[in-house]
Formats: sequence, structure tokens, C-alpha cells
Amino acid sequence: MKLPGQDAMARHADEHLVTSRVKLPRRIVDRPLRQVSKRLLMALGVLATTVFIVWIDRTGYHDNSDASVDFLDSVYYATVTLSTTGYGDIVPYSDAARLINVVLVTPLRVLFLIILVGTTLEVLTERTREEWRLNRWRSNLRDHTIIVGFGTKGRSAVQTLCATGLKKDQIVIVDPSAKVIEAANADGFVGVMGDATRSDVLLRAELQRARQVVIATQRDDTAVLVALTARQLNRGAKIVAAVREEENAPLLRQSGADAVITSASAAGRLLGLSVLSPVAGTVMEDLIQQGSGLDLIERPVIKAEVGRSVRETDDLVVSVLRGHRLLGYDDPSASPLQLTDRLITIVRADPSPEQSKSD
Repeated sequence: MKLPGQDAMARHADEHLVTSRVKLPRRIVDRPLRQVSKRLLMALGVLATTVFIVWIDRTGYHDNSDASVDFLDSVYYATVTLSTTGYGDIVPYSDAARLINVVLVTPLRVLFLIILVGTTLEVLTERTREEWRLNRWRSNLRDHTIIVGFGTKGRSAVQTLCATGLKKDQIVIVDPSAKVIEAANADGFVGVMGDATRSDVLLRAELQRARQVVIATQRDDTAVLVALTARQLNRGAKIVAAVREEENAPLLRQSGADAVITSASAAGRLLGLSVLSPVAGTVMEDLIQQGSGLDLIERPVIKAEVGRSVRETDDLVVSVLRGHRLLGYDDPSASPLQLTDRLITIVRADPSPEQSKSD
């Protein structure tokens, strides 16, 4: 096996060892500076309203220093009242002024305090709320899919899985890059930042309860280490991995991968096929792209198909999966079909709602 140096994940291992954590997707909110500015403007608005109320009813107030209340005294009284300081040098003495204080000034005082203290309370409760969301996510997560590496291959795998009906909350992205995890969060996926060759990082992704793992790292040596670690933590999960060099595929299978895709060889074969027959290359590319044109799917045999031959089904059957045996469509033992068989078929993809609207 080729080991041409340290992988990108290994290079960032020390950097993210301490900071590796689960990051849940969050709603888009205003920037902190914009939030503070909004609340400051609201506080100033409450202060100005209070000053106006006191100034309009200034004859109902008494100043111990000169017995009269001017505009500056109104600002002073509103400030000390809203901040609950209350020195007592300016007081309402008329019934109307006291009623206005009860009905209007007191609610404005409460609103003023809520606005100013709200930012502090939000900061203090943010960590608690995030811990609560994380605990709820962990308790509800079962039979999910883990994507190791959110590069070109990882994104394509996620798009295919989502196109087949897998929900975003059932997908967890593992990557050592903080920017990549932020991008995954922006797309609505839960992200775990850290080196996937480390068991503690995979445990944060709840790998022990995962149904399947997709390994789409940039290097083959990293893929082998991730497969070994994942198989050690979960004996029953389905592990699919991608490698660049075909000679590394057997080693990856020995490491615990159930299926290995050689990306370089597959791309080379598609290029060669497109040279020999551009139309055949187009058909193959159509089959690879999920959700458009033709799709290659696996489905169970329905009761109406039991006892029939492969050619008597409504769909174009490519292979028959019987137990652990994969039988070709032309294999005599593939027919008649059995109820426990699964069919690999080519079907016409149903257009998505977005595509139907655009058409």
C-alpha cells in the first residue's frame, strides 16, 4: 500500500484534538453587533418615550431643589427611574402623575431592563440551550449515516442519499476542517469536527448506533485507518469507502469495508467508454446521477413477481441478489424469482417537485 506522507486529517489532528466537537445546524440569526445595535436603539426609544411622558406631565412632579421640573430634570428622572436607581429628589406628587407612573412608566422600566439584560441572559443561557439540543439529538439518533470527509466525493454521496429519501437529520458529517463543518451546518447537517481515525471523534458521531458509514477521505491510508476504527466500534454497520489506487482496494476490504469504490479507475473507465461510444458514456453518466433520467436501484421482489422469470418483470432487471449470491440477469438459476430475492433494476427516475415546477 502507498503511504505518501501524512494525510490532511492527520495534519490537522493536533490542531483539532482539543476543539473537536459536535456542531448542530442552527438557524440563521443576525450578527452580534447588529443584535446589540437593535437592542440599544430599542432602549433609547424606551428612554425617549419616558422622557416625553414626564415632560408632558411635568406639573405633577416636584423637584426638591427648585420645586420645578424642566426638560433636563425630565431626562434625569427618566434615566434614574428606568435604571431603578430612584434617588427620590424628583417625585410625582399629583394623582395623575402617580397614575401615569403606575400605568406607563413602570411597564417601560420593566421593558428597559429586559432589553438591556436580555443580551447578557442570552449569552448565559446559550450554552445550556446548546447542551440541551445536543443531548436531545443524541437520544433520538438511531440507524443514521456517517459521512467521513465532506469534499467532492462526500458531497456527491450525500446528494445521492438525500435524493433517495434519506432525511438530513439522519446524516452526520465528520471532517477535520472547521470551515467544512460550518458549510455542512449551513446545508442543514450535523457536523463533528475532528480526525476520523480517532475513536473518540467517531464516538461523538454516535458510530456505535450508526447503520452505515461512507468513507470519502482524500488519501487511501486515511481511509484504511478510518475503516479499521469504524469496524472496531461497530461490527454490524455497512461501511462503503472510496480509494484512489486500485491496488489499495483489497487492503481496505480487509480493514472492514463492505464495498470499495476505486474513484480513479472508475473515472478512467468512464472516459475510455466515452471515447469508444459517447452515447454509452452518456448512459453510464445518467445512471450515476441520482434522481434524473435513469436510476439504478435495489428493491425487493413483490408477490406478483414470485415464480416468474427475470424477463417477465415490469422493470429492467440487471442482477438478482439471493442471499449472499449476486446472480446476473442471464444466469439460469436467477429464475424463477423468490420472495426473499432482491432485484437490481434500471428504472426511470421520478422528477423532483422542483424540477416539475421548472418544467
